[in-house]
Amino acid sequence: MNDANHTPQPHPALDALAAALPGSALVTDPDVLAALSADDAEWAPHGRPLAALRAAGTAEVQAAVRTCAAWRIPVVTRGAGTGLSGGANAVDGCLVLDVSRMNRVLEIDEEDQLAVVQPGVVNNDLKAAVAEHGLWYPPDPASAPWSTIGGNVATNAGGLCCLKYGVTRDYVLGLQAVMGGPAGEYGTAVRFGRRTTKGVSGYDLTGLFTGSEGTFGVITEITLRLRPAPATAPHTVVGAFDDLVSAGRAVALCTRRGLRPAALELLDRACMTAVEEWKHLGIEPQAAALLLARVDSPGQAGDDEAAAVAAAFAESGALWAERSTDETEAEALFDVRRLAYPALERLGPVLTEDICVPRSAVPRMLARIEETGRRHGVRIATIAHAGDGNLHPLLITPPGDDAAREAAQTAFEELLTAAVEAGGTVTGEHGVGLLKRGGMARELGPEVCAVQRAVKEALDPLGLFNPGKVVGETGSDGNTWDTGGTTAPTTTERNGDVA
Repeated sequence: MNDANHTPQPHPALDALAAALPGSALVTDPDVLAALSADDAEWAPHGRPLAALRAAGTAEVQAAVRTCAAWRIPVVTRGAGTGLSGGANAVDGCLVLDVSRMNRVLEIDEEDQLAVVQPGVVNNDLKAAVAEHGLWYPPDPASAPWSTIGGNVATNAGGLCCLKYGVTRDYVLGLQAVMGGPAGEYGTAVRFGRRTTKGVSGYDLTGLFTGSEGTFGVITEITLRLRPAPATAPHTVVGAFDDLVSAGRAVALCTRRGLRPAALELLDRACMTAVEEWKHLGIEPQAAALLLARVDSPGQAGDDEAAAVAAAFAESGALWAERSTDETEAEALFDVRRLAYPALERLGPVLTEDICVPRSAVPRMLARIEETGRRHGVRIATIAHAGDGNLHPLLITPPGDDAAREAAQTAFEELLTAAVEAGGTVTGEHGVGLLKRGGMARELGPEVCAVQRAVKEALDPLGLFNPGKVVGETGSDGNTWDTGGTTAPTTTERNGDVA
């Protein structure tokens, strides 16, 4: 051993990256890399990256991808890091490509009602920018004050308004992505989609990239459909219930009656208590569950629909159901809903579910959640986009309690299976990432999973982009990268032929 201090030698690819990216924000500090290595899914494993790049634009992304392909360095794209499935977690020896500085709104077209943005634009910042032009971007995940459009596109995020207005995919008209494989040399920038309202030229590659969790390439620009801003303030209907199942019955009754509020959200007592203890908003969580409905139809139609929602709540056993006449008070209630997850995170490690079931199955799925928690002795708090059947059981364990953690993981997998058995899916909006790969395999079956892997291998034959996520792929050169258990290729493994 000729190094008495046993100091690790720097990876030669770092010199190659520095040469390809002169003047760029290339990060190698271990503490900073650790902070960039994982998203908010604290139960998902992560590895140690070789470096990170805080990219300033498409050209830097292209140069980075080109160099990483030459050295067979995995590329893991990261935005704000608010994901809840481990989809942005580093693998050993990767380059974390942080696009949060690519945060410009490039264009707002009032006439055609669209916007062109970089991936690092924060959701709420986009909403504010287009509102100045009388326009509205509807997708609104609870993390909208922090999450980025690129991350929303990567996971096909939903949110509070998706019951009536749809999810992120419904608003992505086109995008630019840096990729390789069939597009040519790795590092090639390709544009998909259109600016028109309609278009069916070829396969829907824009839709394919939306929800792909960074496994096909790096999205560097997004063209989004907008809507006219709502003309009137919405009605808010609040119902309090003495058990979760009754709240679920109210959701099912609204569905049967054809009611379609803009939002229909559920939060249980544990969520309300956690928020109140944190923020002291004056909420008195006396009921077991609240349903919050937002009705935005204008005029008499809105009045009638709000009354019908309140009636459905009452007929389903609500302790009380009221229409709010105070817009500030109504918004405060929805703020409680948005704050529920970070409030619960303060109590201990949180394992977050993202199951979605048919709306008719919401009552029995809520009952199953409660039964599973009791049987395994796991504390479960529940929030939900209840109107579209997207339920978020949050499994909370005491810090450092390994037995409780094991019980929570068992309960987590059982709930994934229960959702599939109810005709649902293991993820409605958070993505598969690392936490739900097994659940996805059970949901889709081996044939469909084989098709998914074939698509990945066709678009990314080197397995370069976000390896180990979603389908747990292997590159065409035999490299298998998985989170926390791999190393970057050595110099002798380098293969410069990446076309």
